[in-house]
Amino acid sequence: MPKKDRHGLHLKIEQFGLDILGFSIEAALLGGATKIPILRKIKIEIEILKRLIRLENELDIINTNKYLDIENQLVEISKMASGWIRYLETKGA
Repeated sequence: MPKKDRHGLHLKIEQFGLDILGFSIEAALLGGATKIPILRKIKIEIEILKRLIRLENELDIINTNKYLDIENQLVEISKMASGWIRYLETKGA
């Protein structure tokens, strides 16, 4: 990966990934319905990250196979966060 890409867009992508990890740990350590706002934040961060990864692919910073692999993983993470939110909302209802 070229240096300009490593320190530009890719650095931002890494930061979003670390933020998602941090929010996930925070949600895991909190109790009950207090997790829901953090899980919603995780979903937003994932959507932003998906678009940044797509941009990397469109700018030919990463190849299409790598993009598709990352995209599939982000979709699965998003589904898990959605399921966690649904579980907490029905549990609290």
